[in-house]
Amino acid sequence: MRTGINHLFIPGPTNVPETVRQAMNVPMQDHRAHDFGGLNLGIFADLKRLFRTTTGQVLLFPGSGTGAWEAAITNALSPGDRVLMARHGHFSVLWAQMALRLGLNVDLIDLPWGAGAPISEFARKLGADTNGEIKAVFVTHNETATGVTSDIAAVRRVMEESLHDALLFVDGVSSIGCLPFEMDDWGVDLAVTGSQKGLMMPPGLGILGVSAKAMKASQAATMRRAYFDFADQVSGNETGYFPYTPPIQLLHGLRAALDRMQDEGFDTIIARHRRLAAGVRAAVQAWGLEVCAESPTLYSDTVTAIRTPAGVDARDVIRIGYDRYNAAFGSGLGPLAGKVFRIGHIGDSNEGMCLTAIALAELSLAAAGASIRFGSGVAAAQEVYALPAPEPAQIAAE
Repeated sequence: MRTGINHLFIPGPTNVPETVRQAMNVPMQDHRAHDFGGLNLGIFADLKRLFRTTTGQVLLFPGSGTGAWEAAITNALSPGDRVLMARHGHFSVLWAQMALRLGLNVDLIDLPWGAGAPISEFARKLGADTNGEIKAVFVTHNETATGVTSDIAAVRRVMEESLHDALLFVDGVSSIGCLPFEMDDWGVDLAVTGSQKGLMMPPGLGILGVSAKAMKASQAATMRRAYFDFADQVSGNETGYFPYTPPIQLLHGLRAALDRMQDEGFDTIIARHRRLAAGVRAAVQAWGLEVCAESPTLYSDTVTAIRTPAGVDARDVIRIGYDRYNAAFGSGLGPLAGKVFRIGHIGDSNEGMCLTAIALAELSLAAAGASIRFGSGVAAAQEVYALPAPEPAQIAAE
């Protein structure tokens, strides 16, 4: 029999704060009542602030980030459109699979798992596309499987330098609300996220930022869609309503989550994630292990993917952590299965939670056969966390 709490250290779904959980414990209500729209108008406005857009719209779809992926594709593109994508982790692979299944002509760039978006190769292909055949560029901002964050601003820069008019699609499922994200400044046309990561909610909401350019493109796109049609959503959202029954309890939770985030401050949240990630990475270094990301410039501040030493199966580390220490670590996905375990430091997290994750990872690694000096990772992280927390302005300047 297990006692105490289950320690959730996966990169999503993330821990749900008690205030958010309680906010969802409300009686069912009439989603067509005259006062229901007021709740949602405030949510739409605050999500725009989160996405950093004043010119775009934010749409909510019952579903997950995967549903929002499909909504983005089916509304903005037509069958046979050529799109540019890179595969360098589990979720970029899945997005490419979806694009192929929906009938797009996908120009794929394959990279090692641990690499970031191929900026120079994007530039080469966009520069060579003098007839404007490429209709969209897809980028996974934060590849959760590998702990890699790509440079979206650099992607937009090479698009502009190539004088290319393609749409920019960004998967921000594990970045929006945790990492710097500037929809307007980066020229993002379709930005995808979900409720279960940085927004500290249960799964169930796919959230999509849509630029004016993408909204215009949706009027000409010919891919078939029904449930995910932008036009239906927009017509209802103007007054705070939906074209079908929304997940009412989740909307109340989202309201509480956004209130909590605004009380902390969006820039402060980014700074907190940077600090927590630095402590976890210091622990990995103290263990003598490596992370999956190829370069420090690619390190994710929401999840760290840790390579186990030779002879140690990461699946054993995860199983021991779960069965013996009531701790859930993220598994290695695809070709990283058995080679990597992941520590999520995303959403409602703090130094104590990260130190617990590190301590239990040490126990699990040792039990799986790794040569680990107990306390080495904890001490290294403590050295980081003992320093004063940086001001948000310091993070913005870096």
